[in-house]
Amino acid sequence: MICKYITLSLFKKLKLIRLVFVYTFLTAILLSSCVDKKSLDNSEKVFRYNEHSDITSLDPAFARDQRNIWAVHQLYSTLVGLDNQLKIIPQAAKSWEISNDGLCYTFKLREDVYFHKSDVFKDPLHKLTAHDVKFSLERLSDKKLASPGSEILRVVDEIIVVDKHTIKFMLNKPFPAFLGVLSMKYCSILPEEVGQGKIDFRSNPVGSGPFRFKRWIPQEKLVLRKNELYFEKDQKGNQLPYLEAVAITFLPDKQSEFMQFIQGNLDFISGLDVSYKDELLRANGELNSKYQKKINVDKSPYLNTEYVGFYLADSSSHVTDIRIRKAINMGFDRDKMIKYLRNGIGIAANQGFIPKGLPGWSLNNNGYTYNPEKARKLIEEYKREKQIQQDIQVTFSTNASYQDLIGFIQAELSEIGIKVNINVLPSSTLRMKRSEGQLEAFRSSWIADYPDAQNYLSLFYSKNKSPIGSNYTHFESKLFDSIYNSAIKTINADLREKLYSRLDSIIIKEAAIVPLYYDEAIRFKHKNIMGLNINPINLLDLTRVKKLKSEILD
Repeated sequence: MICKYITLSLFKKLKLIRLVFVYTFLTAILLSSCVDKKSLDNSEKVFRYNEHSDITSLDPAFARDQRNIWAVHQLYSTLVGLDNQLKIIPQAAKSWEISNDGLCYTFKLREDVYFHKSDVFKDPLHKLTAHDVKFSLERLSDKKLASPGSEILRVVDEIIVVDKHTIKFMLNKPFPAFLGVLSMKYCSILPEEVGQGKIDFRSNPVGSGPFRFKRWIPQEKLVLRKNELYFEKDQKGNQLPYLEAVAITFLPDKQSEFMQFIQGNLDFISGLDVSYKDELLRANGELNSKYQKKINVDKSPYLNTEYVGFYLADSSSHVTDIRIRKAINMGFDRDKMIKYLRNGIGIAANQGFIPKGLPGWSLNNNGYTYNPEKARKLIEEYKREKQIQQDIQVTFSTNASYQDLIGFIQAELSEIGIKVNINVLPSSTLRMKRSEGQLEAFRSSWIADYPDAQNYLSLFYSKNKSPIGSNYTHFESKLFDSIYNSAIKTINADLREKLYSRLDSIIIKEAAIVPLYYDEAIRFKHKNIMGLNINPINLLDLTRVKKLKSEILD
């Protein structure tokens, strides 16, 4: 039973959450009967979703996390984008050429891309040009701006405007992932007028995306309206987007968000929270029968690896010994963890760090499966050598959202002689201490910034050690560094994939981390929502979404 795998205190919390849920759910049923169905019909072209935290900025230079990325994606265009299979597709650029040496990328821009109408422009139809592209991307490296995306174009030596609709990038070394980088929201295209101080990203952000800015009331609502000048059309030649508006609310409580969704006040919710996972899903991940006529569920492999990292630079810690790291990797059952704590959402990470669905992931990279007997032997060997009598103690740091997972691991590892102390920290504190090397072991995740395994493997490159870079474990291997430097220069995709897979196997062989699971994106949407596709980076694309008239509520 699941009670065996969670701490007593956590069990009490879950029990309390269940009682609160039942009460709230019954209340919602009563309230839902009073909802005016006509109001749903009147809002059939307004797409509504919720963010748990207020959006921090509508400036693409700060599109670091999902809440900002989703909003920025509606407002701006990039040179290239990604389809649902993560293939590079044209966006503001209609075509491109790459030189044989991989050092020069030349883009031809569409000539029908216009910025949103704004008083800052002299002309009513302000066309996007190569000068805007150059300004937007060079702006990222401005130290005064302090963009978290400032380093993504470090491989670019020069950006050259050939003419109004042609732009060229000169790289200082081959970087096959470059097109993927340009699809990131950091690389959204702004009008040059931003540099003149004429555009305020809080009161009048201007882009060329499918929706334009209308109103932003912090911590309450953000409203976007259809961009009548948007350049994309559907296969029949109809103007996109189909929706008239997007309304984003900022309810901080996930339970409240769920109830708003059930009542029909939100069109979809993304992700699975412990407060309602058992209400919606069975243990096998299927939707409960009571909702099957009202809700659709979409799932997709998600380029996100959940893991526990070890800080390897502290020689006084037990985890600097590879035997302890391997024992931890083998000391808990990932399949059971997914079944009981994730309701079947996610794939047990029994391979490497690269998530399933990304080139470089391989079944040949034999990771760690549940083997408590072998784990005990490694611990006993270590204790004999170090003349240790008591259980090995390790402190795992996490935020509250993942306390149940770490509690599960704690209970499992106690059976093999490792005592896990759980240190629950606010997310901001956890990130800060992780970066500064103050955490012995830390629960973390890595979501792909762009669809190339280099993005994951860079976390173990010795020159990327934190606090400057993202190598939080301070893993160091001359062999890894050598292969990594070769891989990022390799233009041939098949060969590069083989090198990525080899790098991944080194990480697992050295047990630098504990892969927990490869995540799955999951969305719940009402039956009348059409065209809302799901993808491995969980990007919210509303360009082709339609809302049909539907009696959602009985």
